[in-house]
Amino acid sequence: MSTGKMHADEININTSLVRRLLASQFPQWAKLPITPVRSAGSDNALYRLGKELAVRLPRIGWAAGQMEKEHDWLPKLAPHLPLAIPAPLAQGVPGEGYPWRWSIYRWLAGVDLFARPLSDQRQLARDLARFIAALRRIDTTGAPPADRGVPLAQRDADTRAAIAALRGMLDTEAATAAWEAALRAPEWDGPPTWLHGDLLPTNLLVRGRRLSAVIDFGGLGVGDPACDLMPAWSILAGESRQIFRAALAVDNAMWARGRGWALSVALIALPYYRTTNPILASISRRSIDAVLAER
Repeated sequence: MSTGKMHADEININTSLVRRLLASQFPQWAKLPITPVRSAGSDNALYRLGKELAVRLPRIGWAAGQMEKEHDWLPKLAPHLPLAIPAPLAQGVPGEGYPWRWSIYRWLAGVDLFARPLSDQRQLARDLARFIAALRRIDTTGAPPADRGVPLAQRDADTRAAIAALRGMLDTEAATAAWEAALRAPEWDGPPTWLHGDLLPTNLLVRGRRLSAVIDFGGLGVGDPACDLMPAWSILAGESRQIFRAALAVDNAMWARGRGWALSVALIALPYYRTTNPILASISRRSIDAVLAER
């Protein structure tokens, strides 16, 4: 995992900055211990504040709007979901040279699924499907559009550019064929549903032997639900993948789009994070290999 920079133009964030922001805006918490959290998350820096709190600050401009969205929507979604999700407590404003809004959350106990894989993949598949199904059922009135809830064709140029950048690292002909097959799948013609948008193993927390929480809702919004099928290839395999599909009653068209989402996100992430975030690169490689193995 990394506490260093992953983007050329990201903000310099450190414990001293967090301490100054707290002192000027939330003095009631300013004397609590602050501990950097080593994380594979690429959009935000995370610090544990005392035993019960966490401070989260966007690293880069594209993540700056995520805090307001999480503060607005997570408290409304939480009562309808079968797993714990982050509970925002306070939202900071720009200050001390830091340019964006930032947040304080309750600390969620657990270890991420990448660091502690679960042996019972069938139960994991059912738990993931139950969470996704519950999220989809929530009323979408007033909901923001999800960046990843769009037709796959909108990602075509970036995906092909990523394939070209990976020449020599993987079978680019097979990747292109798999991507083109996904593009041929019928587009979603149903109503938009809520989706998380980034159900990577690093965004899933485990306690004991079960999935306990889902974190990092920066991609939250409504759109094509196929996007949230990505765990089928980034996490699951074999029988557990089929259990996941059956539990969500996924038809062939949505499954093909979900496969396309897993492939596109992984292809774009792999060259970008190959040297700066080995965990995201590893997850991306697994997803690509799983998609290509199905062909």
